Amino acid sequence: MSIVPAEAVSGRVGTAPVNEPADGPPAPLAPRARLLPSLAAVYRAQLSRARVARIPLLFVATFQSVGIMILMRGVVDGGDEARAVVAGSSVLVVAFVALNLLAQYFGQLRASGGLDHYATLPVPPAAVVLGAAGAYASFTVPGTAVTAVTGSVLFQLPLTHLWVLVAVIPLSGAALAGLGAALGLLAPRQELATLLGQLGMSAALLLGVLPADRLPGPIAYARDLLPSTYGVEALARTFDARPDWPVVAFDLAVCAAVGVCSLAVATWAYRRAAVR
Repeated sequence: MSIVPAEAVSGRVGTAPVNEPADGPPAPLAPRARLLPSLAAVYRAQLSRARVARIPLLFVATFQSVGIMILMRGVVDGGDEARAVVAGSSVLVVAFVALNLLAQYFGQLRASGGLDHYATLPVPPAAVVLGAAGAYASFTVPGTAVTAVTGSVLFQLPLTHLWVLVAVIPLSGAALAGLGAALGLLAPRQELATLLGQLGMSAALLLGVLPADRLPGPIAYARDLLPSTYGVEALARTFDARPDWPVVAFDLAVCAAVGVCSLAVATWAYRRAAVR
C-alpha cells in the first residue's frame, strides 16, 4: 500500500500555488538597439561572411574594368574621351559589386526566407540595409584604386588628384548599393533580381564608360538618371591640369543626395519585404 501526500491531492507543492503567478511586476523588456551600434555589428558580420565568397568576384570586376580600358585604348587617344573611359571603368568596379552582387544577395535572401532571421533581431531596418551595403561597397576600394591607377598610366593621365577616390568610392558605393538592395528586395523572384542587377551593371558600363558627347540624346538623358554618373563626372574632372573644384564638389553632393534617397528606398523595401 502506498501513501499519497496531502499536498499532491490538493494540487499544491510546498506553499506556492502551481497556477498562481509569481509576485511582483513583470520584468521589463530590453531596450531596442540603437542605430550606430547595430550598424557596426551588421557591417562586421556581413564583412566577415562575404569576404571569402566575394574576393574572387572582386578580381573579376577589376580585370573586367582593366580589360575594357585596354580595348578602348585602341580607339581613344586622349583628352576628354580618355578621362571618361578611365573614370567610368573605375566606377564600374563599384557597380559590379555594390549594385549587381547586392541585388543578387537580397534577392536570394528574400527567396530563401533569410529576411525572417533579420526581422527577429532587435535592430532597426536601416542598420540591416546600411550594414550590408557598406560591407559590399568596402570590397570595391582596392579594385577601384587599382583600376584608376592602371587607367591613368595607360592613358597618360595625371595621378595627382586621385585622392578624390576617397569621396567618390563611398558616395558612388552608397548610391549604387542602395539601388542594388532595392532591386533585390522589390523583385518578386530571385531570378528577376539577378536580371535587374545585371541590367543595372550593363547600364553603368555603357553609360559610364562611353563619353557623354558620343551618346544619342535620349540615352544621354538616361545617363543623368544613373546614380553612378555623378561619381564618374567628379572623377573625370580631376584629371584636368586645373580641376574645377566647385563643379567637382557639386557632382559629389548630387551623388551623396542620390545615395541618401536610394538607401531610404532600400530601407522601405526591406520593411515591406520583411513583413510579408
